Amino acid sequence: MLTDTVWMDQEKDLLCCIDQTKLPNEKVVISIYEARDTYSAIKRLAVRGAPAIGVAAAIGLYAACVRFEDKEVQGFLYSLNKTAELLNSSRPTAVNLSWALKRMLAIAENYSQSNVNNLKAVLKAEALNIYNEDIEVCRKIGENGLSLLKDGSSILTHCNAGSLAAVRYGTALAPIYIGKEKGYNFKVYADETRPLLQGARLTAYELCENGIDTTLICDNMSASLMQKGMVDAVLVGCDRVAANGDTANKIGTLGVALIAKAYSVPFYVCAPYSTIDYSCKSGEDIIIEQRDASEVMELHFINRMTHPDAKVYNPAFDVTPAELITAFITEKGVFSPKRI
Repeated sequence: MLTDTVWMDQEKDLLCCIDQTKLPNEKVVISIYEARDTYSAIKRLAVRGAPAIGVAAAIGLYAACVRFEDKEVQGFLYSLNKTAELLNSSRPTAVNLSWALKRMLAIAENYSQSNVNNLKAVLKAEALNIYNEDIEVCRKIGENGLSLLKDGSSILTHCNAGSLAAVRYGTALAPIYIGKEKGYNFKVYADETRPLLQGARLTAYELCENGIDTTLICDNMSASLMQKGMVDAVLVGCDRVAANGDTANKIGTLGVALIAKAYSVPFYVCAPYSTIDYSCKSGEDIIIEQRDASEVMELHFINRMTHPDAKVYNPAFDVTPAELITAFITEKGVFSPKRI
């Protein structure tokens, strides 16, 4: 039974989310209202996945603003904008973060002639709209993606783009969950996804919890599987799509796309249409987040696993060129890269 990853406690005006840094060994829910705590939750990946980040930012902004001491509209709007700036700086690559915050600021500006209480009310409503829309959008992605799959198909996925990356259904795993609702049986191969192991810790966890036949593989095993004809399709999510179809997703996605191309395996990118950033002409314009070296050298190990003088290159994402993508699966339909 799918459960929400991020939601609003409407009685206490709190952002609530599953702390994904604790999975799979412990399921912990955190409740937040301070803007810096929301910033930290996104930054340290307690909440992660482009759609979930956007929803969390919207609810987090509301949870913070409802506690502003400003009595005048202009002061309230100033505090709101400053808080949105802070939240927007938490992670640079996922476009859903800035998209959700812009929506919140736009609705506030539309009611700038009102009073502070009304502003808080419309911001709450907009945050809930973003939350509910994410559930519906992901369900439609699942339905559209399911039309490309057959019962019994073997699917390879990289990173985590399932229910933990959104509110409920996820993006890349949505066709699998919708298929299960309709009686389909899929086999899923989940890349472990170094260095943060989102595939091992999160994808394998949520698929197994929901009764999906799941096999975990190391990141360097996907070529062997596709060479043997063991993969019918690749489904991945993404954090930003440039206007030309170049796509940023978790580091390692580019390699999977190249292998899929070599073995004629369809490579599908599943994402809300809002993930397309028309201000980015190509993948070269996408800012790639660089993360701390400790994630590669120490995280998930009992002891440090490399020489202390070794340098580390640790980009969180890579960019898959549009020509390697078979199609984009969105809530609006299935599109070739040339048609987005």
